[in-house]
Amino acid sequence: MRLAVAQIISGADLAANLELIRDYATRAKAAGAELVVFPEAAMRAFGNSLTDIAEPLDGPWAAAVRGIAHELDITVVAGMFTPGDGGRVRNTLLVTGPGVETSYDKIHLFDAFGFAESDTVDAGTAPVTFEVGGTTFGLATCYDVRFPALFTANAKAGAQVNIVCASWGAGEGKAEQWDLLVRARALDSTTFVVASGQGDPASVGIASAGKAPTGVGHSAVISPLGAALVALGGKPDLAVVDIDQSVVAEVRGKLPVLANARTF
Repeated sequence: MRLAVAQIISGADLAANLELIRDYATRAKAAGAELVVFPEAAMRAFGNSLTDIAEPLDGPWAAAVRGIAHELDITVVAGMFTPGDGGRVRNTLLVTGPGVETSYDKIHLFDAFGFAESDTVDAGTAPVTFEVGGTTFGLATCYDVRFPALFTANAKAGAQVNIVCASWGAGEGKAEQWDLLVRARALDSTTFVVASGQGDPASVGIASAGKAPTGVGHSAVISPLGAALVALGGKPDLAVVDIDQSVVAEVRGKLPVLANARTF
């Protein structure tokens, strides 16, 4: 199947971010993609208030994304914020398109490198997979990429592709860690990994938002053997790639790490 990775830089304005989704989804559809993956926090960039804009999955922002997906006849994956418990929000991936409607709440919260996501975000509890065009996808968000068990759980649930939507924190060595981690998770799970990150705000002259993880770019599509099929830089961009899910079965026949794994 053909899919697209939309490396955008979202801001504080929800309507402007919706226009980015419409623009990139339209371009993805024109290129023949069946699915387009946007980053974490596509609804509103980190470094801005989240509690005042969080809304349920049947709210107006999600409904607008749903409308774009159905108008274009394409499946959209995009990061948004939904209401959580105790005045917090949930860091949610919305998946919507023809015959597809699901969501995933980020399980592993980014309490690291001086940022405490758990101060404002309520963690999810369960993996999620979905199917488009005969291909099964698993979902993960940003810091989740440091935890292999989620990726292997998705694979054991049938995923041939793991999607990671991120707004990666900048810092020394962080882009290199991102590259290493998305490749490693492909090898751990013998799946394709579609890693869609927020672009680097500095690449377009936007000032830093303090410690908030606002993106470094470097979105990628990784093969089940860890090779980069697509690798973007820091600036906003759209990449379109064809993936052959039959490759997953071939790789697992040669490298049966899921079958050989032991629990300790």
